[in-house]
Amino acid sequence: MSKIRTRFAPSPTGRMHVGNLRTALYAYLITKHEGGDFILRIEDTDQERLVEGAVDIIYRTMKETGLVHDEGPDKDGGCGPYVQSERQEKGIYLEYAKKLVEKGEAYYCFCTPERLESIKQEVVGEDGEKKVISIYDKHCLSLTKEEVEANLAAGMPYVIRQNNPRTGKTTFEDEIYGDITVDNSELDDMILIKSDGYPTYNFANVVDDHLMGITHVVRGNEYLSSSPKYNRLYDAFGWEVPKYIHCPLITNEQHQKLSKRSGHSSFEDLVEQGYLTEAIVNFVALLGWSPENNQEIMSLEELVSNFDYHHISKSPAVFDTVKLKWMNGEYMKKMDSKAFYEKALPYIDEVVTRDCNKEKIAALVQTRIEIFPDIKDQIDFFQEVPEYDVEMYTHKKMKTNPESSLALLQEVLPILESTDDFSNDNLFAVLKAFAAEKEYKVGYVMWPIRTAVSGKQMTPGGATEIMEILGKEESISRLKKGIEKLSKEA
Repeated sequence: MSKIRTRFAPSPTGRMHVGNLRTALYAYLITKHEGGDFILRIEDTDQERLVEGAVDIIYRTMKETGLVHDEGPDKDGGCGPYVQSERQEKGIYLEYAKKLVEKGEAYYCFCTPERLESIKQEVVGEDGEKKVISIYDKHCLSLTKEEVEANLAAGMPYVIRQNNPRTGKTTFEDEIYGDITVDNSELDDMILIKSDGYPTYNFANVVDDHLMGITHVVRGNEYLSSSPKYNRLYDAFGWEVPKYIHCPLITNEQHQKLSKRSGHSSFEDLVEQGYLTEAIVNFVALLGWSPENNQEIMSLEELVSNFDYHHISKSPAVFDTVKLKWMNGEYMKKMDSKAFYEKALPYIDEVVTRDCNKEKIAALVQTRIEIFPDIKDQIDFFQEVPEYDVEMYTHKKMKTNPESSLALLQEVLPILESTDDFSNDNLFAVLKAFAAEKEYKVGYVMWPIRTAVSGKQMTPGGATEIMEILGKEESISRLKKGIEKLSKEA
């Protein structure tokens, strides 16, 4: 078999949608699994939809996710240009469209917008809903060569249409969905070259994929219905048809198509929401595919090794945020502590402005959160103790209550006041020795202290870990306020 060549061909229209990222990822994994080439092509023929800065977003996203292309606008492998508008300027698409005209596989259409409007039909769909469709009636196919040349010489606006048959059937093979057959009566004579001289998305795709030697075309299954038209173009040119791999739809938890309104439809949305790039890539890989061994946590290298596109599902893939959060948490646990601290610090700074050891705060929460914004609710007490009810001092297992806690705090305060080393290890040793001397269980000592210094039922660390971060002065101050609060309620 010839060397596998896949491509990712995004349109620069904004942030990279999760579906586009999955297409890029699958195309990358398919070719890298076999040691092939991955090509980046910028499809900017739809000039009206272009967004300034979107090309930079594409490059940035590809770089951050590790999907390094072998050829592209910045790496000419001999098939350039890799930007469709630049290819358009070279006249590539018009040249190939004219070849089809010469073969009778395409034709010039000079119909006005008014005429096209007049041939629209109202039909009733399978769902019973009425909708207006436009199937071109091949009106301009009957023009003689002389009439066409006269119209062109007169500067009449035109498009070039594909000449599809109205009878018979067209079958194409998809690697995931198998053979799909459509009636040719459903194939409209789609426009290949628009009136502005630019190619349509469908036509440019076929020409570029052939000229760039693409062997496997990966795309969303919304393009299944267009594939017969692609195949007819390949056949009209006498070109080899690539393998098609159509990926399943991605839906939200309500089984609706994932949209921008969902709030997590793009790669950058997810990064801003506190997800790690590695976790996003891992999660997106599993949106419609799973390895034979059902392994879930995989690095990009492991994905390359394990990826077999024959295991891509036909069924819609649900964007399960619960699973993504879990997976992100697993990646956070494995992070280098310094790298985690750097990413966590902006979130810590949002809620903790006092002078304390924020690196130790990060270490406390690293294994206890799933996304970075979770940090804030876990550590807000480091800034100040929230209002709390003294019943929080009651703990059945530790056998504590407000009265016993008051006595305990009064006993332990002078010991802590006389302790200079406020490191976690030393504090724990001091309090453990105190508990042994008084024949208290360690939990009986720690619960009231933790409650007084945090004001919370649950914290990301124990009493001594919290006091180490707060420092001696703040810890003693909070213990005294706890004693005061309990004394008032006594």
